[in-house]
Amino acid sequence: MDVITLHSRDVPAEHRFEWWCDLISRDVAPTRISTDHVTDFHAAAGAVDLGPVQLSALSFPPLRSTRTPALIRRSDPEVYELALIMGSEMWISQARSETRMRAGDLVLWETSHPFDGRGLGGNDQSRAIILHLPRATLPLPATRVDLLLAQAMPARSGMGAILASYLRSVLREAPALDRADADRLGRTAWDLAAAFLAHRLGVQDRLPVESRRQALLARIDTFIDHHLSDSGLTPPAVAARHHISVRSLHMLFQQRGEGVAARIRRRRLEHCRADLADPLQRTLPIRAVAARYGFASAADFARAFRAAYGMPPSEYRRAALDAATAPGDNRTCAVR
Repeated sequence: MDVITLHSRDVPAEHRFEWWCDLISRDVAPTRISTDHVTDFHAAAGAVDLGPVQLSALSFPPLRSTRTPALIRRSDPEVYELALIMGSEMWISQARSETRMRAGDLVLWETSHPFDGRGLGGNDQSRAIILHLPRATLPLPATRVDLLLAQAMPARSGMGAILASYLRSVLREAPALDRADADRLGRTAWDLAAAFLAHRLGVQDRLPVESRRQALLARIDTFIDHHLSDSGLTPPAVAARHHISVRSLHMLFQQRGEGVAARIRRRRLEHCRADLADPLQRTLPIRAVAARYGFASAADFARAFRAAYGMPPSEYRRAALDAATAPGDNRTCAVR
């Protein structure tokens, strides 16, 4: 699908700051912006339409951004902005709360109340991925959600880490998506964001059943990826860790069209394949690669690898490393 990407380098230098102000006011919300970098303003913006939600990626120099009551009266899209901070430190104040954010934090603000935000990076770029959530669609009491405004929420573990990882991956893969994929991923992004906010507020019971299901699936996926090296990673072990029955676990995955054991096997094989194609690991025995990701038997790994990719792991490694070192070819692996 089309991903809108705009860069200040495509605008004459003397008009770049004005271009950025117009872009933010038009595509986000009317905002007053000031900066010490008017004459050397370098910024970029990307946007992805995910159906139920919109996803943006912004990069800009230190600036101050304020939304006043007058600007709110002029135009209010009535959205929550949930931002993952990626670059230099930032600061925001809204609804009698203020916070300083650093890379790896999530922060929430909304367009219907005044706010004051600043980049604190000196000469470093501020960068953020922003999920735009329509206020009317969020199934949580607005008076409760507003308690989270202008609060730094670390996204290094738990639901925060799951949401942050998901947003980064969607943005990375967006150019390859079709319309149906984008809408489906947008619904999942909405579910995960709602689950994250509900968890912070302790009101998970207010979420729709589908949102709770998607959040549970995301937690299970993350658990599986973090425990691939454990040869004891089985459906019963996964179910026990998440306090559900094995039957419930299988029913949860049935709607995906991929079983629990199949997902565990696929993710193990994908990691093994990537390591086999890595020139830095060319001397590592194939059996060691297999054991690293939970294959107890080299023979079992070889059979599973051949079934998945149509060739033995040794042949795949040879072809991948030959392709990686071929003159004039900078690809890591041509056999995918």
